[in-house]
Amino acid sequence: MSPFVLIHGAGDVGWYWHLVEAELRARGHHTVAPDLPCDDDTAGLPEYADAVVAAAGDRAGLVVVAQSLGGFTAPLVCERLPARLMVLVAPMIPAPGEAVTDYWADTGWDREPREQHDDLFYQDVAPELAAEARARGRTQSEARLAEPTPMRVWPAVPTKVLICRDDRLLPPAFQRRIARERLGLVPDEIDGGHTPALSRPAALADRLVGYL
Repeated sequence: MSPFVLIHGAGDVGWYWHLVEAELRARGHHTVAPDLPCDDDTAGLPEYADAVVAAAGDRAGLVVVAQSLGGFTAPLVCERLPARLMVLVAPMIPAPGEAVTDYWADTGWDREPREQHDDLFYQDVAPELAAEARARGRTQSEARLAEPTPMRVWPAVPTKVLICRDDRLLPPAFQRRIARERLGLVPDEIDGGHTPALSRPAALADRLVGYL
């Protein structure tokens, strides 16, 4: 069975994936979901990739799955590991040499019309689970996010983009446009808000396994 390497988003921890991990393991797949050093001012995207590579070990045929800001880390991982597939979930999709801090202006996200919401992340997550996610979350260091990604070309790994129809942070129309402009892809879609690993873990696991 295929091993899944699961990369969390900004200010988060590997626990974000725990329900999806249970679903994937029940289907016979191995999973790893490392904590990235996202609260460390000395760590940047290369160190995030280092953490993922170390957790993956010597496994081959990897499915690299990344959530949100993890979309900046996933291509760096796929440059270094024998990945068979990359899946970007509700992602930020970087351009070669782009800095995380430039993404919002470069993509026009900051000029997109959008509704104002108090909760951009957990609107469809069970309250007790959302509370635990907030408690486990960490402060995302921005000390090195202005550094350009070392990715110079998108890795030669088959890539899927899975967007969330009710995403308040990265609205579907925005994500469809960016997937088309940057990867030439039409994204797949799933119901729910920005954090489907918590709100719809079984449905998300079904999608991931369905890509194999």
